[in-house]
Amino acid sequence: MTKCNDRHKIGLDKLGEYTLHNNDDISTHLRIVEELKDIAPDVGEMIINFAYGEVYSREGLTNKQRALVTISSLVTQGTEPQLELHINTGLTAGLTPKEITESFIQLVPYTGFPKVLNALTVAKKVFSQRENS
Repeated sequence: MTKCNDRHKIGLDKLGEYTLHNNDDISTHLRIVEELKDIAPDVGEMIINFAYGEVYSREGLTNKQRALVTISSLVTQGTEPQLELHINTGLTAGLTPKEITESFIQLVPYTGFPKVLNALTVAKKVFSQRENS
């Protein structure tokens, strides 16, 4: 297990690989961390140190593969704000809109039309934001 300071640096570096920096209208983990500082600063540290410093930085999957797994999981849970965030991170990691859309279609038999339709609505918004940035 890595030391806490190392995990934080590793987490920030890995998070940077998923973060679009040239559009303030797009949701990012760094913005979430900043917005939580006054109410739950430890959650921001958990995102950086644990999620990105320990989980996302593991070997075995590419950033694109990790993003696609995460996006698919969020569709099945119906968590639209987090889905918007992770569609953005997926695009930044190199996923194409077609890959994201096809992953949603693949989920129809397993999670149902309502969640997939909601996910497609979120994706359409994100794709439009990204085209205009």
